Formats: sequence, C-alpha cells, structure tokens
Amino acid sequence: MKNLLKIQAELKCPKGSFNSFGKYKYRSAEQILESLKPLLQKHESTLVLTDDIVQVGDKLFLKATATLSDSDSVIHSNGFAEMSEHKGMSSEQCTGTASSYARKYALNGLFLIDETESDPDSKDNTPVQPKKQTLDTKRFQDAVKAVTEGKITRESLEAKFSLTEGQTDILNAL
Repeated sequence: MKNLLKIQAELKCPKGSFNSFGKYKYRSAEQILESLKPLLQKHESTLVLTDDIVQVGDKLFLKATATLSDSDSVIHSNGFAEMSEHKGMSSEQCTGTASSYARKYALNGLFLIDETESDPDSKDNTPVQPKKQTLDTKRFQDAVKAVTEGKITRESLEAKFSLTEGQTDILNAL
C-alpha cells in the first residue's frame, strides 16, 4: 500500500500533552487523528476506527481496530486495553478510557508512531548511581600517601572516587 508508506513518512505528531503527575509528555489518540486528517485527504485514503469487547480467560479487553483504505487496498491494525474499574470513574468513563488507549496503540501500530519516550511503562526506572567525586591534585597526593601507609586500600579509593588516567597510572606505579 503506497499511500500508507507516504502517510507514515509524512506524519508529524508532536507530543502535545504533559502528564504533571507522571512528569512525561505524551500524544493522545485525538492528537494523532488531527495530524492524520490532512494526510488522509491528500492521499485519498480513509481511516475508520472500531471497538469490540473481547474476553480472554476471565478478563475483558477493548479491542480497537484502525482500518486504512484507499482505492487499491485495505489494512488493519489492532490495539488492546483491559476493561477495568477505576476509582472515581463511572463505567462509561472506564470504557472511554480503554477505547482511547486501545485506539492510540492501534494508530501507533498502523502509522509507526514510536511512544517509547512518553510511555511511562517503558521508562528505565533503575536508580541512578550518584556520580563519583574527582580528586584535585592535593587530595590525590594525600590519598596516595594514605594508600602507601596502608590507611586505605586502592580498591576503596577507586570505589569512592573517579580517577583520571594519570591518577590511575600513578597508582599502578606504586
């Protein structure tokens, strides 16, 4: 489908929303659709979004299907969201939330929209190790003296401080 390739290449949809609680930028399904409308018209293509409820085991999911068609072909992409209760939301609001989420990911799949930067589930949540301090000349000379006198070990020095190549060479010469 040549039109899909053209739309994928031309689509620009910046992350126009910010989640202040999670501190990340994101784009909504509505923002994606607004960016797509002129491209769909330009390339004489139509996009239809549909939702279905599917059961997998004892869980219910909303399955969104994005269908792109032009005069030559039709292509589908699906996105899923679990149907669940959310505190403070009506059942209709929960369904709408699941629909928006599933549609967004159906659109992402169809139009090759990368969400990894904005998706909080994809963030690396490993703790950041604090940077090690560096040693100025005087402090390094004091540390070398402490190592030679057996007051500290080289290993403890290297574990605590970031040493320059020159400082490492001096320690190797001890």
